[in-house]
Amino acid sequence: MTEQTSSGPWYRQPWLLFLLIFPGASIIWCTIAITVALNTDNSMVTDDYSKEGRGINMAIARDVQAADMGLIAQLDFSSERLSLTLDTDPGQGDFPYLVLKLFHPTLGDRDRTIQLQRAGGGQYTASVPPNIDGRWYLDLQGPSNDWRLKGEISLPSTSALTLEPAAGRG
Repeated sequence: MTEQTSSGPWYRQPWLLFLLIFPGASIIWCTIAITVALNTDNSMVTDDYSKEGRGINMAIARDVQAADMGLIAQLDFSSERLSLTLDTDPGQGDFPYLVLKLFHPTLGDRDRTIQLQRAGGGQYTASVPPNIDGRWYLDLQGPSNDWRLKGEISLPSTSALTLEPAAGRG
């Protein structure tokens, strides 16, 4: 009545392979994930947080300076030339050139710097760089970098963008 069947050695059992597949796959997946994490540079992470904090305080002072000067800029990307109209309080701003920095939200290697040349009467122009479609953060500053106007735009844009001091946005 008792029948003995040979089930074979333990390492040839199908359940053993089934049970070993999941731990084996997780070890392989973790090895790949760790390798990718160690070999990929993350440009959105900063190493020096205290330096960033000091920079924020200096940036706030530049915003306050722009508000004190009464600076407001109208930026127009609609043509092949970038045109900017800068309104200031009387006697506050006659700059030989302005610097416009375009920051991509996630890809630091796509950031651009544009120098706008004075065309007279508070007007400044520059050529529009290629491949600037998408969302951008703008930072407009004077030659001495003692003030700034900030904004955000999605390009291409058919309407003008108004840049105002951050301190004046209460």
